[in-house]
Amino acid sequence: MEGGGGVLTAERSPARANLHVAFTEKGEVKERREKFLTAKYGSHQMSLIRKRLAVEMWLFDELQKLYESVNENGKTREVEVDIDELLDMDTDDHRRSYLQDLLVDAKKSPHDVKKFINDLLEKAKTL
Repeated sequence: MEGGGGVLTAERSPARANLHVAFTEKGEVKERREKFLTAKYGSHQMSLIRKRLAVEMWLFDELQKLYESVNENGKTREVEVDIDELLDMDTDDHRRSYLQDLLVDAKKSPHDVKKFINDLLEKAKTL
């Protein structure tokens, strides 16, 4: 081995001439990598991450329902609700007003929009 480069040569060690490199299967590498990534967070932090992800997925699905129409480009209208911005607001009244302004052009009835806002505010309190 020269300079720590990790190259084995047959001249240096004749007993090692029959060594070969063993490649690991992609599945093994992925499994090891997953174990490393999940070990990065504690169980409490992972629980918080899962809870946040569940609320965000619910939010995405509900927004799709509120804006079910397609515009002339063939795309649905996209509205983005920033949960962190919502949580930074001081009161539920402020949050409710912000959401009503944001969702003013929703295709569903005002009753459905109000229910969505109430549900979102309840879910945001769990984060």
